[in-house]
Amino acid sequence: MPKILSICYNFVPEITPTTIRASKIMQHLEQNWTIEVITRAESSCIGRSIIAHSIQDWYPKPLVELFNKLKLTKFWNFWLPFNGEQAFFWIIPAILKARKLIQEEKPDLLVVFMMPYSVGWIGLLLKWLTGIPVVFNFDDSPTCTDMSGNSFHSWFHYKMTVWMENFYIRNSDATIYVSQRNLDRVKREQPVPDQKKLHLVRYGADPEDFKSSKIHRNDEDFQIAYIGFMGGWFEFYHSEQEKAKNWRKFYQLWHNIGEYRLLELDLKTSSPMFIGQAVKEAIADHPEWDKRIKIDLYGSLYPQYVTDRALANKDLSDLVFIHDAVPNKEAMEIACSCDLLFMTLPARPDDAEPGGRISAKTYEYLMTDRPILAAVSPGENYDYLQGNNGVWIVSPRDVSGMREVITQLVSEKFAGTPRIFNRTSIHPELSYANRAVKFAKVLDTVISQKSLNS
Repeated sequence: MPKILSICYNFVPEITPTTIRASKIMQHLEQNWTIEVITRAESSCIGRSIIAHSIQDWYPKPLVELFNKLKLTKFWNFWLPFNGEQAFFWIIPAILKARKLIQEEKPDLLVVFMMPYSVGWIGLLLKWLTGIPVVFNFDDSPTCTDMSGNSFHSWFHYKMTVWMENFYIRNSDATIYVSQRNLDRVKREQPVPDQKKLHLVRYGADPEDFKSSKIHRNDEDFQIAYIGFMGGWFEFYHSEQEKAKNWRKFYQLWHNIGEYRLLELDLKTSSPMFIGQAVKEAIADHPEWDKRIKIDLYGSLYPQYVTDRALANKDLSDLVFIHDAVPNKEAMEIACSCDLLFMTLPARPDDAEPGGRISAKTYEYLMTDRPILAAVSPGENYDYLQGNNGVWIVSPRDVSGMREVITQLVSEKFAGTPRIFNRTSIHPELSYANRAVKFAKVLDTVISQKSLNS
């Protein structure tokens, strides 16, 4: 069987969209491929025959903590490559381990899963040192304006990021994206010979993960669930009076100095505040629903004192409940048992081009029979959700539209006719078995090209 050596800075048991994607694809590939993984994660055991090698980084934690205490994190991130990514300090140890494995095991190709983006240099340097073909798997494009590709420490950092993405592509044997819009945008910037290197393999979801017998539904209450990381909290952390203070304005000026932004995204809309307001208005119209509707967020990475204060400032503490990340299986059980699945992305300016980001939860939500409320601007996520059964799409700021959907669904449930939607017809397309087939085709193409050139 052909051999793959994979570079995954983050890997199971860590719970991130990237780790879930990488592990799912590998589990489907292992029937026909021998796979070894180099990762920073510990206890990375998946599948029957996937071998994981855990390598620690050389991260100078005491030095970083000193910069943090001195409030000089901005300088650290400004001067360190890749915006201060911790993975930068993993490049050398990973290369040393990978080069040894390449010499001993002689894999057919190298697959690098990103994010973080600095690990791409591991693939490039190993290709230059050993001649091994390299395939890059970009999750979100580093220049996607829906995400980190919208804001940079400076104009120079922006130009370097654009250069880096193009450099990765031109020195790869194949590059995989998860968004059609991002792929098309980046493809237009490449020389014609390099355009054929770009491939689309989306995120997915496995039907088996959504057939748990432990699903319990609450008939008395109405649960709105958001699964995954939600941002925008610091936009509500300070009251309007605090924001007006001169020292606060000076701090914000210092924080933003030199920053280069391509778009003014409304980060407030990536928080639960707008849907929270919609629920409050629905309860005001129907007082009998008080205490019977709740919003549960699973997977918050923010400190509790930040989320608690932000919710208190918007009077949502008794409506929105924050939970830590849960294992993927448990998350899918929640998705299958709630009354409404919610997702949102930062609102884009009205005159901006459609965005390229698509959330991994999109595919997981569609694998359920639950109603879906998506507060997203025009773009990849909007395109993929549009037209699907049981999906309502509203503007990220459209509190009135959210209220109408919530009122309709709550009324139907409390009347004894909760809404469910049969989406089984799209399950095969969403499945990671299907994604793995497409992923394997990319790898086969690279190996075939290697054979022709040898």
